[in-house]
Amino acid sequence: MTVVLYIIGIILFLIGISISIGLHELGHLTPAKKFGVKVTHYMVGFGPTVFSFRRGETEYGIKALPLGGFIAMPGMYPPLKATTRRAGSTSGGAAQHADDAFGDDHLGDGAAEGTASTDVATDAPSRPRRQRRGRLFENTMADARDFSNQEIEPGEEHRTFYALNVPKRLVVMFAGPLVNLVLGIIIMAISLIGIGIMTPTTTVQTVVECAVPASEAAERPADQKKTCQDDDPLTPAWEAGVKPGDDITSVAGVSTDSWDELSTVIKDHAGQRVDVEFTRDGHTQNVNVPIIAHEQARVDDSGQPVVNADGTPKTVTEGFFGVGPVQERQGLPLNEFPGAVWDQVSGVFHAIVTLPVKLVDIAEVATGSKERDAEGLVGMVGVGRIAGEIVSTDQLQIVDKAQVGLGMLGSLNIFLFAFNMIPLLPLDGGHIAVGLYEGARRQINKIRGRGKIGPFDTARLLPLTYVVIGLMLCMTALLVYVDLVKPVTLDAIFNSG
Repeated sequence: MTVVLYIIGIILFLIGISISIGLHELGHLTPAKKFGVKVTHYMVGFGPTVFSFRRGETEYGIKALPLGGFIAMPGMYPPLKATTRRAGSTSGGAAQHADDAFGDDHLGDGAAEGTASTDVATDAPSRPRRQRRGRLFENTMADARDFSNQEIEPGEEHRTFYALNVPKRLVVMFAGPLVNLVLGIIIMAISLIGIGIMTPTTTVQTVVECAVPASEAAERPADQKKTCQDDDPLTPAWEAGVKPGDDITSVAGVSTDSWDELSTVIKDHAGQRVDVEFTRDGHTQNVNVPIIAHEQARVDDSGQPVVNADGTPKTVTEGFFGVGPVQERQGLPLNEFPGAVWDQVSGVFHAIVTLPVKLVDIAEVATGSKERDAEGLVGMVGVGRIAGEIVSTDQLQIVDKAQVGLGMLGSLNIFLFAFNMIPLLPLDGGHIAVGLYEGARRQINKIRGRGKIGPFDTARLLPLTYVVIGLMLCMTALLVYVDLVKPVTLDAIFNSG
């Protein structure tokens, strides 16, 4: 049964990632079709086609490897003749016919033909494009242009991607990552607000018997660390007779509606005698107790202990009452949700910025010189294995499994958004960067009175594109190997948290 559940977990993950990829590509497809671009293929996945169907001029299908997706639009690499610049004029006519930086549609037939065209305003002949010598990637660039435009029928040049003005191109390319961002936020809302998170309450779960300073506890033998000794001071809660199930309603006259409020008031009254009010079986009781000044181990924002240079724990003196809270699942308040989204998005962007360092760590893990970090990079294979463990484990309730799974899927969508915004081809961010460059270039030509210019020759960036693709393939292969040989387990993730 466990094996079956494990397989179900992997299948659910594949379905989730495939839907995310499909919606990403739908984000590109919808505005492209709205703007009149000819879209010939809409595919989820890479490799061999599992099944497909044709509707109109577009073939829709699913491929075998759910590692991405694509839509095919003729003109992603403009024909060389379309990139020929129309000569400017030194008269007022050039300004009259110059393109707006971001609002021009594709150039007229004169520029598209790439011949010695004339400026409309002045009839001045343009200088022919100087022939270049052959370069290393010249044939590859020519092949890319031909392949990109092979499905353009005569008279359809206006339906190519490069024929769109810059704002429309930016919309088409940004819409895909934007879908992943919105989807990630929706999934986070379902998980954090709808299902809720485990939150400490003011209801008492445990009562601590004695209070031992952190420095003294660290020096005790292992068998005495979790037991009270005869001379250990009792906690105020133990002496006052507080019991599990009591609901603390106020401390020192301050109403305590949440555990954070209760904890803050107690910490602030170290060494003082205060009134503590609580309810038990529907009856209100009040006790007057001294809040002891207790030495606690200092922790950082992630809950990890802070240590001195010699390895000893740093401590802080705070008020201590001696109770532990009942944990209940509560929806995250709406006013706190934007902060949670910001933390998630900024954390993903930080992870991408530090990606080279993390890849070095993964390479050291692969060579056996370093242990796998449970909070480090995990590839698609690793995430799939974790998904299988989530569904098959008996350590989590169904609602917890759903929440952990949704958390993974939400994080993955936000990662897809952030990763695709990297300004390098073939990623969406690379096409956005090219569009912004082209708009800026046209604006500069307009200011200088040089007239209209054709679209930027994207094929010139193919060498860099191949380098990026090669690095992505190497990263994928490295992560697959490490995920298989030294996988991150669900227990390791929980223990690291």
